[in-house]
Parts: sequence; C-alpha cells; structure tokens
Amino acid sequence: MRAEATTTKRVSRGNSPISRSVAPGRLQNVTVDRPFEDIVTEYGPLVLRVCRAVVGPVEADDAWSETFLSALHAYPDLAPETNIEAWLVTIAHRRSIDVGRAISRAPAPVAEVPETGHTQDADAADPDLWAALAALPDKQRRTLAYRHLAGLPYVEIAGLLGGSAEAARRAAADGIKTLRTTYLKERA
Repeated sequence: MRAEATTTKRVSRGNSPISRSVAPGRLQNVTVDRPFEDIVTEYGPLVLRVCRAVVGPVEADDAWSETFLSALHAYPDLAPETNIEAWLVTIAHRRSIDVGRAISRAPAPVAEVPETGHTQDADAADPDLWAALAALPDKQRRTLAYRHLAGLPYVEIAGLLGGSAEAARRAAADGIKTLRTTYLKERA
C-alpha cells in the first residue's frame, strides 16, 4: 500500500504568506477570496445567536466552536457563489442539535447515589443457582441473561452474540432445560 506524499504549499492571505502541508489534490484549486478569520469575525455573533436559540446559553459556546471547526474543515472546498451566512446557519443548527443530543445522553450528577436494593452478595443468596449458571455453556448463559434479565428480544440477542434469532431462541430453551434438570434436581 503506497502512502500519499504531502507537499508544502504557500498560500498568500493578505500580506502574510502561510505555509501549510497539504495532500496532493486537496486545496490545489482554492479560490477563497476572504480569510476564514474574517468569516468568523463577521458571522460569529449570528452563529452564536443560532446556537443559543437551539441549545440554550450554557451549551451555546460548545456548539459555536463545533460549528466553526466544521466550517473551517469545509471552507476550502466551498463554492465561490455560496451564501456563507446560510451555510454557517445550517452548520450551526446541525452542530447545536448534535451538542443537545450529547448533553441528553450524558449522566446527570446527583448529590447522593440511591441504594440499589441489594443488601447481600448475590452469590450468597443462592450459591446453587450461580453454580448451575456457571456450568452452562457460555452462549446459553449469556442468552439467558440477555433474555430474562435484560429483557432483550431474540433478534437483538442474535446481533450481540452472532447467529440467528432462531439460534438464540434455541440456546435459551436449551439453557432453561438444563437448569430445570440440574438446578431443580439439586433443590428437590
């Protein structure tokens, strides 16, 4: 596998030339009339207002930063006739939604972690059950846990463990059958 060589291209922006390393083909035909810094200065307040409207004032700074990072990455490939304001507002809207999603998935801090309700060690509660489960083949044990403890459908179990939904159903049935013969026999 041949790696692409990089070359150094001098790009003149204003009075100060900037040297940057570019891969061949990237930035070769850049027709940027304005430096990106000018775009940020002109449209930054507008983008911040959009971000505040979507995610609120606390997370707006993160969304604003994400917007301009994405815009910076795409700016060299931007067509000259593009409406920059509309382009930035679209990016800001999408990045704000992304930031909002990330925040909604993050755990919320609490003052005190609630009790789980487990007052004793699970192995001590029924060591015979745990021994019977440990004796099951791995796929049967995991299938039973996903199905009966997590409540997953067989299709999702098959996706996790590999195989088909029918194979997962069969592994669960075999695991239950083995537990009925080994665990319940020991209890009787």
